Amino acid sequence: MTRVVIAGASGFIGGYLVARYRAAGLEVRTIGRGASADASWHDPAAIARVVDGCDVLVNLAGRSVNCRYTPGNRAEIIRSRVETTAALRAAVESAAVPPRVWFNSSTATIYRHAEDRPMTERDGELGSGFSVDVAKAWESEFFEGALPSTRRIALRIAIVLGDGSVMRPLARLARFGLGGPQLDGRWPATRARRAAGTHHEFRARGGRQRFSWVHIDDVAGIIDFLVARPDLDGVVNVSAPNPSDNRTLMRIVRRLLGMPFGVPAWRWMLEPGSAVIRTETELVLKSRWVVPERLLDAGYEFAYPDLEPALRSILKPGSVRAEPVGAPITGE
Repeated sequence: MTRVVIAGASGFIGGYLVARYRAAGLEVRTIGRGASADASWHDPAAIARVVDGCDVLVNLAGRSVNCRYTPGNRAEIIRSRVETTAALRAAVESAAVPPRVWFNSSTATIYRHAEDRPMTERDGELGSGFSVDVAKAWESEFFEGALPSTRRIALRIAIVLGDGSVMRPLARLARFGLGGPQLDGRWPATRARRAAGTHHEFRARGGRQRFSWVHIDDVAGIIDFLVARPDLDGVVNVSAPNPSDNRTLMRIVRRLLGMPFGVPAWRWMLEPGSAVIRTETELVLKSRWVVPERLLDAGYEFAYPDLEPALRSILKPGSVRAEPVGAPITGE
């Protein structure tokens, strides 16, 4: 039986994968902070035992970026990614039977704010600022050193759509009549925020910031697809092939929920609102235009290539798929 190890299994994606693989009859072990995990991050020996002999290792660990970028939170966001990745690499290096493939989460936010053209693995331009620095440090730690028996793939994941995660607050806003586009504008920045790279610069107008996304079913399908493709490694964009924009996203959400109108949210509203709910406006105002060139070239067929059917599968009552998309992990 194929054995899968999932680190960071308590999150939205991790929980989905654990349930999916166990339903398929696979042996699943977890690494995390909770008492239910098979190994704790504070126990290197237990991590080594869990990793040794597994076929597939998937690391999704990392503190949520949905918070205010205070010095303490910034440090924890980086630490929770870099240190957990380093701990897993130590376990892989010491394993008598190392995993055949190791997937490490990364983020499509690593690319620059893009309104002019899509960012691919081949010719995408990396951005600047705190979020990009986090992604660079994460990937640098992941690809550090030689692991000759283990193929490594960094998953540059776009915003994941599913029954949870970002969809719940978006649907809530729309139901309260606040489901209009999020509109950028000028906003003053302190010297400290500029130095920390946490101030979002005004660029996209009229809610036209690009929205790159991927359905949760395709996240799982892509991992299965890559497990079966030993010729693929390195960085892979995990995003749907047809990105949208913020204005279109919110219009589709309203239509599917039967809301005839939605009040737009201008930046002068978003900034104080985000401070109250302890998050950052960059999460909705940065233009992310990412295309999965390597997956398309390799022949992966998306279950949800277009935004409206993806949202319909989530927002329509009773329409969320109960069965997984694609075959479960089998082997190379």
